[in-house]
Amino acid sequence: MAFVVVLGAVSAWAQTDPAVGTWKMNAAKTKYDPGPAPKSNTIVITAVPNGVKVSAKGVDGEGKPTSTDYTVKYDRKSVPVKGPAAYDSVSASRIDPNTTQLERKKAGKVVQTATRAVSSDGKTMTVTTTGTDEKGRKINTVAVFDKQ
Repeated sequence: MAFVVVLGAVSAWAQTDPAVGTWKMNAAKTKYDPGPAPKSNTIVITAVPNGVKVSAKGVDGEGKPTSTDYTVKYDRKSVPVKGPAAYDSVSASRIDPNTTQLERKKAGKVVQTATRAVSSDGKTMTVTTTGTDEKGRKINTVAVFDKQ
């Protein structure tokens, strides 16, 4: 019986979280400062109770493969991240049903803040990130994704 309740909760969450799905970066609309912007990036977001599992795969601006994987709840508690050099943990909180704030940390210190916003029609996701990259450079990026 507990399995049915949990499964129902995940199913209900998936229906209400507009970020759930597969998203492909729109290179023409994406702006990276400093550059170069990634050549490609696809994010798969899957619902879990009170949060999401995120798996991103792509190719950076220098042609190297990238991947990022984590599962986070919308409770502001940090969880480990597998993949990126710039940060090793992330926490998340909901601003509103379509907007999430992420704090990316390295060794416990916030190095990036990202706001993930899904458009009202659910077709576009914009991730705006400020902070520093793995080289210590200030970053200001706007990555635009189209739902697949």
